[in-house]
Amino acid sequence: MTIYNDALSAYITNVFAAEDDILRQIRANIEAAGLPMITIRPEEGRFLQLLARITGGQRVLEIGTLGGYSGTWLARGLAPDGRLWTLEKSSKHAEVARANFALAGVSGQVEVVEGDAHQVLPKMSVHAPFDLVFIDAEKEGYADYYAWAVEHVRQGGVIAAHNAFAQGRLASDPESEAARNMDAFNRMVGADPRVQATVFPAGDGTLIAVRV
Repeated sequence: MTIYNDALSAYITNVFAAEDDILRQIRANIEAAGLPMITIRPEEGRFLQLLARITGGQRVLEIGTLGGYSGTWLARGLAPDGRLWTLEKSSKHAEVARANFALAGVSGQVEVVEGDAHQVLPKMSVHAPFDLVFIDAEKEGYADYYAWAVEHVRQGGVIAAHNAFAQGRLASDPESEAARNMDAFNRMVGADPRVQATVFPAGDGTLIAVRV
């Protein structure tokens, strides 16, 4: 019997992932700047921070910066000499994110790279292999981003992809285009012999694949 629900989600957040003043301010800054309020939830952020820490936190890549909320969680999981590269297509979003990284005191370990990720990713190969690649951008690009990531993470490295539940549509509207596309992506990764994968079910679900 599945018992995970919003009350248990709140419990996890309260015990393990409570936002501090900086994270709350970052979220407020994102809203004040008029950016979409589609940031990850705190419990998802703590999970990303742990993934960065568990994988060594030396070289981490994020595809889709938005306002820097998830990037701050990731940066907090870096090793002292680790680095996060985060890719953002929108100059406005990148500007907000840089200010938020400065607020969080992680600017020295974070580089915001502006441009379309499809065009920028080949240039990121010089920094590979990565310990962790986090994908949270336009869903139509997930298959391409994954194909690149699986070739550029080290053995034992992790690929994480947000919105594995397609904003809940996999359950509420499984015949919708968004649900069918995400289901196809999930099944593609699940069948890839190069990785072992599952979904972390908090929030909208995060697909996790470990390179074997």
